[in-house]
Amino acid sequence: MLMGSSAAGARACGVTVVPANEAPCAHLQAIFGARGSAARCRCQRYRLSPGESFASTDVADRAHRLRQQTACGDPHADGTSGLLAYLDGEPVGWCAVEPRVAYGGLVRNGNRAAWAGRTEDRTDPGVWAVTCFVTRTGFRRRGVATALTRAAVAYARDRGARALEGYPMTTTEAIDEELHVGTARMFADAGFQLVAQPSPRRVVMRIEL
Repeated sequence: MLMGSSAAGARACGVTVVPANEAPCAHLQAIFGARGSAARCRCQRYRLSPGESFASTDVADRAHRLRQQTACGDPHADGTSGLLAYLDGEPVGWCAVEPRVAYGGLVRNGNRAAWAGRTEDRTDPGVWAVTCFVTRTGFRRRGVATALTRAAVAYARDRGARALEGYPMTTTEAIDEELHVGTARMFADAGFQLVAQPSPRRVVMRIEL
């Protein structure tokens, strides 16, 4: 559930969520910060083209790509690639949510975390995916990612998705680079069901819309 010009307003745990294009780019920068794994990745792990890697692109380039993908600061943009969360007016969180086909690194062969034991059409445009969460330092364990997960469901549904899926961890005993996909519990709390478990620590969860 979202608050902004493109959707009805709502709050969860005091958190307000808006499409990223309705937020200033400075707010996106504040969430990703200048240090750590989120600042380095800029939510590009699944967006790199074949043959590209983090070694072949620098942080400035990845940050530029994220600004383009989100269309931050442009409330009239045709679309965006994620949602921003606010707590008491402060930008505190991000999640990436788009049609699954937008994530080339996710739908290509070799991604066991998403496809082990699954045979469905990876190019189905009606299936959306939540691939990444970032909660700003100092605002964790306050329901930010949970609010973003619930908002992603409403956002995808409002834009015609017939299903939404995520690829969370089953445990919080993990490094930041692993936990960017979220936890199974917060997806379950948003109504997602388990559809596959490619490893003891990783699951695929999905909600039909």
